[in-house]
Amino acid sequence: MKPNETIGGGCLCGNIRYIIDGSIGEANYCHCADCRRANGSAFNVGVRVEKSTFSLEGCTLSAFTTLGESGGEVTRYFCKTCGSPIFSSSSSNENTIHVKAGSLDDPHVVAPSHQIWTVSRVPWAKLAPDLLSFCRNKSGRRS
Repeated sequence: MKPNETIGGGCLCGNIRYIIDGSIGEANYCHCADCRRANGSAFNVGVRVEKSTFSLEGCTLSAFTTLGESGGEVTRYFCKTCGSPIFSSSSSNENTIHVKAGSLDDPHVVAPSHQIWTVSRVPWAKLAPDLLSFCRNKSGRRS
């Protein structure tokens, strides 16, 4: 993605729309049990976005807050009509959110650079073997 490009996204039913006005950060695969359950998939693909560049349009999102496997508080935001996950935020970083790559209008603008929480990965969810991998958080030991 080019700097200062505008990216749109939204939910399945169309009640939620958002705009990211500026560059996005790196994307990653997360294999933690919470992300698997919240997304109904083997892993989550999240894209780091500065909160100040993200604007929401449409209905109000629903939210669910829990303690993540890291011990920090994680809030997941989703459409209250169709249930589509839109983004998550963490108490460990108040300035960024992680937008769900599948909610982007054009998910091709991102390519995950690494995977985290591989200690929790389901055995059949194998990604590119040369992908940078971490047993837990990115700051932790590589797997």
